[in-house]
Amino acid sequence: MTMKKRPLGERHSVQYGKERICFYLSFSKRSHLTISVNPDQRVMIKAPLGKSLDAVLTRIKKHAPWIIKQRDYFERFQPLQPERQYVSGETHYYLGRQYRLKVVKGENNSVKLVGRYLWVHIPTKRSKSKIKNLIQGWYEEHGKTILENRLLACLKSARVAGIPTPKVKYRRMRKRWGSCNPSHKIMLNIELVKAPLHCIDYVITHELCHLKHKNHSRAFYQLLSRLMPDWEKRKERLERVTL
Repeated sequence: MTMKKRPLGERHSVQYGKERICFYLSFSKRSHLTISVNPDQRVMIKAPLGKSLDAVLTRIKKHAPWIIKQRDYFERFQPLQPERQYVSGETHYYLGRQYRLKVVKGENNSVKLVGRYLWVHIPTKRSKSKIKNLIQGWYEEHGKTILENRLLACLKSARVAGIPTPKVKYRRMRKRWGSCNPSHKIMLNIELVKAPLHCIDYVITHELCHLKHKNHSRAFYQLLSRLMPDWEKRKERLERVTL
C-alpha cells in the first residue's frame, strides 16, 4: 500500500540581504506562528488562520539570522566520507584520536589496537574488501558498547528535563550521525565511535531532545542549551571528524 505524502504547504520565499529564504507556509487553528528548520534544510512556517502573508514575511525577516544559522548548520552536519583504500599507512580514527593502519599477513583474521596503530592480520593481504569488512566489524563491536554506555550517562541529565528512556538502534548511516523518528525511536550511527566522547554525548543529547521537540524550533535549542550549555563547541569539533 502506498502512503500519500502530507502536503508541506504553500511554497514562498523572502529576500534577506544576499540570502533568499524559501519556506513552506501552512495555516491551521492555532494561536501563534511557529518557525522550524528541518534536517533537510526546509523551513516550515505554521501560521494561525487569517494571518496575512505580509505579516508572515515580516516575522520571517525578523528571525532570518536564526533561520540562516540553522540552515547552514544542517548543511554542515554530515559525516565526511572520503574514499578509503584500506592500506598500510592510512589514517583511521577511534574516539577522536588518529591511528595508523598496519596490514600484515597472518594465519587468522583479526583487528587490534596497539599503541598508535590499528593492526589488521589477514591471510590475503591484498583483499581490500576483506580488510574493510574486518575493520568495520571491529568498529561495530566496540562502537555499540561505547554508545550504550554514553547513552546511559546522557540519560541521567535528560531525565531531569522529563525526557523518557527511548528505544535505540545502532547501525551505519551514510548521511546522519543520529536520528529520531516520529515513533520516538532513536537511531545512532555506529561510526560515532570515531569521534571524541564529548562529541558522542552531543549527538545523543541532541536526539534525546527530539523526544520532546520533533523540529529544530527555539524550544528545542533552549532545551539542548539547558542540558548541554557548550553544545555548539562540541558540534564544531564533531564537524572535523573524518570517517
